[in-house]
Amino acid sequence: MSDHLATAVVHLIDDDAAVRAALELLLASQGYTVHSHESGDAFLALPDPGEIGAIILDIRMPGLSGLALQEMLAERAAKLPIIFITGHGDVEQCARAFRGGAIDFLPKPVNRAQLIDSLRRAFRLSISRQARDVAIKDASERLARLSEREHDILERVVDGCSSKEIARELDLSPRTVEAHRASLFAKLEVGSLAELIRLYLSADRVASATPMP
Repeated sequence: MSDHLATAVVHLIDDDAAVRAALELLLASQGYTVHSHESGDAFLALPDPGEIGAIILDIRMPGLSGLALQEMLAERAAKLPIIFITGHGDVEQCARAFRGGAIDFLPKPVNRAQLIDSLRRAFRLSISRQARDVAIKDASERLARLSEREHDILERVVDGCSSKEIARELDLSPRTVEAHRASLFAKLEVGSLAELIRLYLSADRVASATPMP
């Protein structure tokens, strides 16, 4: 396993103690860290389920069902990918699970090779999501360093406008525009136009960055 995968946590949610015990044994034998929960409510009570890992989720449980939990986690923008397991699945449930972003929908008893393959895909997705979130946060924090005028110029630079075009549009001198361009390159810590555009596009929403006066 990579360092990321070695620190990933598998959250196993199933009301059947025997199923939990069997899967805990299987996953532990493969080197995974497993946290078991007897219900969706028990999982939701966790203060921090972590950002890298996966959820193995029984689709039918007393109280909160697996599909209902999936919907609740989506509303909370939870990042952990979900692998459904079920002994009573049907086509409609399978379709709902995949529409909700599930990685897989596996019948019980779970095939060992299929489960491990699904977990590997889930972990890769989890790591990718975390990297994306870090990039968005970093870009937003850098963009927040810019003044309102620098934001105006940045947006036009990304749109492909030349300094002369920006100067005419904003009623500035070309020299002033060039000075602002140099300032925003320095504040954003980028060395090329390509880096500048990539940073701009990495932000979730540029408007969320608060311009400094």
